[in-house]
This record gives sequence, C-alpha cells and structure tokens, in this order.
Amino acid sequence: MAFDAIAGVAHAPAGDETGIVLLTHGAGGNRDSPMLVKLCDEWASRGWLAVRYDLPYRRRRPKGPPSGSATADQAGIVEAVALARSLTKGPVLAGGHSYGGRMTSMAVADGLAVDVLTLFSYPLHPPGKPERGRTEHLPLITVPTVFTHGTSDPFGTVEELRSAAALVAGPTELVEVTGARHDLGSKTLNVPALAVDAALRYCDPNPAKFR
Repeated sequence: MAFDAIAGVAHAPAGDETGIVLLTHGAGGNRDSPMLVKLCDEWASRGWLAVRYDLPYRRRRPKGPPSGSATADQAGIVEAVALARSLTKGPVLAGGHSYGGRMTSMAVADGLAVDVLTLFSYPLHPPGKPERGRTEHLPLITVPTVFTHGTSDPFGTVEELRSAAALVAGPTELVEVTGARHDLGSKTLNVPALAVDAALRYCDPNPAKFR
C-alpha cells in the first residue's frame, strides 16, 4: 500500500479525491485514536483522501510517550507530506492531535509546504504551567491554520490559545468546542464536521487569496 512507509491508514473517498489530508496522533496515542478515525471518515465523506499515520517514535514501540528526538518526529512528517505530494496534484493538508499537531506546526514553521495546517488540542503549555508556553515558532507559520480546541482543555484556555493564534503570520481560525477537554469529546457538537468545515474555507483554488 502507498502509505505503509509511514505506517499510515488511508480513508478513501467514493470518487476521485480532491486532495490529501495527513493527520497524526498525540503523545500517548497512535494512528488508531478514535478522534483521528472520525476525522478521517469525515474528510473522506467530503471527497478527500485522508490518512492517519504513526510518528517515528510510535513506529519504534507500540506504547509510551515520545522517545528520541523531536527532530526525528518532524522528519517523519516531512516524509509523509512528500509522499502525499507524489500522489496528488491537489492540495495537501496536514496536522494532528496535541503533540502530533505541535510537531507538524514546527515542521511547517521550518519550511515544510502544506496548503492548510489543522491542529487539534494544541498543547500550548503543560497543564498548570502557563509560563512554559510553546509559541516560539508560531510567527514563522504563514499558511492558513485552524485550531480546534476544547474550552476545558488543561493544556491551554481558549483565551490563551486565541492570543497564541494571533502570533501566526498566516490567516487563522479557532473552532471552540464547548465543555470539551483535551480529547475533544462532545455529546452535543459534531467536532469532525466543524473542524473540516473550517479547514475547507481555506482550500481555495487561488492560494494567493490567503497571502
């Protein structure tokens, strides 16, 4: 399969794909995270090829927190985007949950070219430690960036995240999930649909519109 090299699982649309979406997991998770599965199903239902994949540290061992270097995990994201670019002439979107989203955002800040960055429960700081913000690279991001965040997330309040998003050089949108914590679980809102709707607003055939 095309995505075996990145330990990826593809959700294919019914017809020809519009483009490819790449999503990866949080620090303690893997590609089979229920949220990633739901997100990829939603993207596929909208005509996109959606791929959920494991970061390099998760490919090395099935459980546990990130091990090795963040640089190696970012290299895995670069590899995934390069593979997607080789398979489609359409847009390539990338992002992930928590740690996976943060690593993707750092790769994009370092020059990785994606059309839209979609981040879920961005870990703005460790719980209870707002002084340890993870925002240094955000001003280097120039592509449209969508943050989907729960209002009860201990890794950052919505107000803190809104301030952090203002640092991004490209256009941003914040999807607030009322009452949700870090897992973005909600009994009243269709989180995947809201997140995909927001990202699609930036998938314009004329990228210059957002520069």
